[in-house]
Amino acid sequence: MKAPRAVVEGVLAAVLVGAAVLLAVAMRDGVSEGRLTLLATPVAPDSAQFGEVTSLAAPAVVQLVRSPSVLDAASRAAGTTPDRLADAIAVELVPASGVARISVRADSSDHASNAVAAVAKAVIDADLLAPAARFRLVDPRPETTQVSPDWRLATGLALVAAVIAGVAVVALRRLRGNVRAALSTAGIGHPVVVAADDDPDLTSRLTALCVAAARPVRVLPVSPSLVERAEELARALPDKASEPADGTAVIAVASSDRARRDDLATALAVLPASSVLVAVVLA
Repeated sequence: MKAPRAVVEGVLAAVLVGAAVLLAVAMRDGVSEGRLTLLATPVAPDSAQFGEVTSLAAPAVVQLVRSPSVLDAASRAAGTTPDRLADAIAVELVPASGVARISVRADSSDHASNAVAAVAKAVIDADLLAPAARFRLVDPRPETTQVSPDWRLATGLALVAAVIAGVAVVALRRLRGNVRAALSTAGIGHPVVVAADDDPDLTSRLTALCVAAARPVRVLPVSPSLVERAEELARALPDKASEPADGTAVIAVASSDRARRDDLATALAVLPASSVLVAVVLA
């Protein structure tokens, strides 16, 4: 069984939009994150000042990791500049635990790993907690993860965009097909512009048609509920009442509701022979 043309076009639109989203994500620069955890430990088992010194001095880690000397060493390891690296470093202090988690983002897992190791080494060498305590690495091997592109998120976004695009194309094609069927029922075989009422270029497009028609323009509301919109549209179009040509150029304002398709066909079927339909506006 042959699939309807609207469905085929909807599937093609969905595939193209989904592929475009995935391609856009793939073209973005990759970002990896390296993480290391520092733990404050007392220098001596009976260090009475350990807790006080740790709570007071540990917040200084946040400032230390962005000092020029630390940024210079870490930026060389990350293959970037100190200014860019300053925005890529994060420090998380776990309250009342003496734990500091340091993370650095870079363009590759190797750069991120080397950079976070350099930052952690600088913090340890600074000996901020002396003489009561010192920082040590919980695990000397940095943990690295890929931050972007996030392919799970990208795939989800691509699927959502594809579904929206496919449904929109199918709905639009069926809507335009309904109009074409109404035109055929009314015996109109020449090309007619079908435009949506929310088209930002609607007035300019209709104006160009009016100029090309070189005859007075009539905006025809297909149903009583569309009279006000038809009058607004008529006021926005150029006054062609003095044109010498016989008959009128008709712009029909119809409902986009499929159930009202017969209203359009009926209104067009009773147009005078001298009238020429140039456009249908779906409001």
